[in-house]
Amino acid sequence: MSTDPTSLARLSMSLPAELSRQLDMMVEERGLPSRSQLIAELIRHALAEHEALTRPTNMLAGTITLVYRGNRGRVRQQLAETQVDYLKEIISSQHVFLEDDQSLEVLLVQGPATRLKALCDSLRGIRGVHQLQLVTTTALLPPLHELYGLDEAPDSKRALEKEAAA
Repeated sequence: MSTDPTSLARLSMSLPAELSRQLDMMVEERGLPSRSQLIAELIRHALAEHEALTRPTNMLAGTITLVYRGNRGRVRQQLAETQVDYLKEIISSQHVFLEDDQSLEVLLVQGPATRLKALCDSLRGIRGVHQLQLVTTTALLPPLHELYGLDEAPDSKRALEKEAAA
């Protein structure tokens, strides 16, 4: 997205005084240089959410953040079983243990909006999941596994041998 001043559009808006005050506080608390930067970020989030709702077959990338209780047994097993059903959409996951028998898990996902929503609904349905949030963007991860055909893939063993010989 270009930030070239010649490609910027100027907007003028009226807000209730209290909302404007809260906006200014948020800009200051986050250390942003201007209201414009915060408003642009909020609009990007709203557009990605709108895209997921109105164009369910479009590809999206994003994260699913889960907080759940029960670090052993049933909850983790059900989460794993659900994630296996969405192997094409889940690119990676990160898990950390929290206090009080809680866990935080972040999934990096990419896929059609409908599949990501179905994944979230399945995870939400697991007893013990306390919080779940999907954050998406229309920018996609490059299809790295499709960049090379099987015959064209660089031979990492050969490359390592050349490095060792040098």
